[in-house]
Amino acid sequence: MDQLKEILRQKVMENIDMSREITDEEILELIDLCLINYSRNTYISIMEKQRLRRDIFNSIRKLDIIQELIDDPEITEIMVNGMDKIFIEKNGRISPITKQFESRQKLEDVVQQMVAHSNRIINEASPIVDSRLPDGSRVNIVLTPIAMDGPIITIRKFPNIPITIQRLIELDSISEEAANFLRKLVIAGYNIFISGGTGSGKTTFLNAISNFIPSDERIITIEDSAELQLRNISNLVRLEVRNANLEGSNEITIRDLIKTSLRMRPDRIVIGEVRDGAAADLLQAMNTGHDGSISTGHANSPLDMLSRLESLVLLASDIPLLAIRRQIASAIDIIVHLGRMRDKSRKLLEITEVLGCQEGEYQLNPLYQFEETSEKNGKLEGIFIKRNELINTDKLKRAGLNMTSLSVETMFDEREEGLFIGL
Repeated sequence: MDQLKEILRQKVMENIDMSREITDEEILELIDLCLINYSRNTYISIMEKQRLRRDIFNSIRKLDIIQELIDDPEITEIMVNGMDKIFIEKNGRISPITKQFESRQKLEDVVQQMVAHSNRIINEASPIVDSRLPDGSRVNIVLTPIAMDGPIITIRKFPNIPITIQRLIELDSISEEAANFLRKLVIAGYNIFISGGTGSGKTTFLNAISNFIPSDERIITIEDSAELQLRNISNLVRLEVRNANLEGSNEITIRDLIKTSLRMRPDRIVIGEVRDGAAADLLQAMNTGHDGSISTGHANSPLDMLSRLESLVLLASDIPLLAIRRQIASAIDIIVHLGRMRDKSRKLLEITEVLGCQEGEYQLNPLYQFEETSEKNGKLEGIFIKRNELINTDKLKRAGLNMTSLSVETMFDEREEGLFIGL
């Protein structure tokens, strides 16, 4: 079938009029014509024709064999290790597939097609790039000579319909009580930092809680590659970094975007991830009246996240560590820590309040924690325990809110009616 696909593909390419722009419908018509002509002498079943039609079209207009994997909603990650080794993640499990690219040149063509969509450049001089697909999927690509076995592509897919907090409750990723608690903190304008390891669901969780933001506020999102899917925000500004050109100039970094966003009259700033000296600018924004800002970062615990922020700030400025700690403690109100469990499920592990910095040490107040209770049929079970009460309630009071319980279902009814009732 792979040989037949290549033969038919070549025939289709020979009949394409390169002198003008050709539509997808015309490509499909040419594929159908070639299939009809070929099947006059050789029997091809209806199922095989459908597969050949799809695969040939994907190889000409889409991302070849990767396109089928992208279109599969059950696949969450795609890993291409050269032209002949492709792995996928489905239901938290990684497994290889039998398909492979017909040649290394075809794989390199697919790479260029991917990066062109988001105005990125990748070649042997700049062999590493982060990009995104039209559906918002995150893409990392590494070329030779860095990748010794050929081009390496890693695609992190996101659902077409963003996962809501209600869906996370159904998946036991968070309790309804903790979700309602976070809803009030977001509405009241607490600065929240989401931490966790790779694949722990930080971006998904950020999307979920960002839908608690009141719809009448002006929100600015800043990302390396645009992935956030904020809904119900009409006054939304989306900013994305720009890599340097071939001459190494005209780069626009996250730091540049944070600085310019402060002149755009934002109510809140949402940053996809902080991984460099931009942490210093984010902290300054949080400390200068932009309450309710949210960001994410890689760390193993809430305390580790604070330590990592210290290191990132030191990359940008040479100031005493104690001053950095005080700035961090003043800027960040809440740390939400996520984790990926051994059964491949993703859960909220801890919600911690940052009280301040005394005698050079952070003062933390654990509010909610996940506690594992048992394991049945390979699935972890546990409960979300409320450890302590929120101490810094000034922002809640200014927003006219208190900690009186409201169900998440009631909250969604209010969102649909355009109301924010938290009294």
